[in-house]
Amino acid sequence: MSASSPAPVSPAQAAAQAAPLSRLARVLRGWRAAVSPLRRLETVTGLMLVLPALIGFALFYAMPAVRALEISFTDWNLLSPPKPVGWANYAKMLEDGRFWQGMKLSLYYVALNIPLQTVLGLFLAVAMDRLTRSLFVKSVVLLPYLLSNVLVALMWVWLLDPLLGGVNHLITATGLDRQPFFASPDQSLATVAAVNIWRHMGLIALLFLAGLQNIPRYLYEAAALEGASEWQMFRRITLPLLRPVMVFVLVTSVTGSFQIFDTVAVATNGGPLDSTRVIVHYIVQNAFSFYKMGYASAMSMTLCLVMIAYTLVQMRILRANENDLA
Repeated sequence: MSASSPAPVSPAQAAAQAAPLSRLARVLRGWRAAVSPLRRLETVTGLMLVLPALIGFALFYAMPAVRALEISFTDWNLLSPPKPVGWANYAKMLEDGRFWQGMKLSLYYVALNIPLQTVLGLFLAVAMDRLTRSLFVKSVVLLPYLLSNVLVALMWVWLLDPLLGGVNHLITATGLDRQPFFASPDQSLATVAAVNIWRHMGLIALLFLAGLQNIPRYLYEAAALEGASEWQMFRRITLPLLRPVMVFVLVTSVTGSFQIFDTVAVATNGGPLDSTRVIVHYIVQNAFSFYKMGYASAMSMTLCLVMIAYTLVQMRILRANENDLA
């Protein structure tokens, strides 16, 4: 039995069937014609906004980094032309006890600085979010960060002076012994960390506050209806949803802490007894006091690699590319 052939379609029926498709095609062509110029304008606008930062990054970060990498393979005292030495600077660095001591002190400083700075900043952010959103309070909290590192260091050197400092006058008024602070090998690095915690705590608090204000309030209302306590809501809702901000805070704070120099240079200059000669202070000392620019560049490149590795690991552990609100 032969298969039946389809019924013939008249020209009018074919035109009627094709009409919706042609109308859709015209709508799509019109939409593309309208959207394409808008997208091009948005792309050009975005590039223009990013361009100043990109130029600044290229001029003040990328190009100097490439130049430092070149210098790290030379012996250069800033007075005579650089002499290529291959990997000699890196080999010397591996055997330099002061380099490893500087890295150890920097790591110790990070261990002192980051946990307290992060916890206190988060506490301040939660307190401001719950109690007040006054612009004046935010300004007062941020004020120490707006002061220069040199000014903050000089101020605290005066306040913590063993003989004339106001802090020691308060300590002796309570019947306790005076404390040397910056003048003690045992207390100097912890004192530097405390000064920088005080300076940066307000910025960390405002970063966390911005993250807290982006968390939907209905999540807390639903948790309260289910009988969740304040600590349970903080642990189950606030901390997980603050993860993107936490990644930014930890990466930038640890990187900045490894680069600490200003406070050390003003308050202790690496002393007493090299107790605050962190790695960046040792690098600057080699470059501009010992005129070993090649060796200083080699240490700088090593520190850069350490920071890149830390950043990648930290972002992987905290899943920086994911958002729990999505």
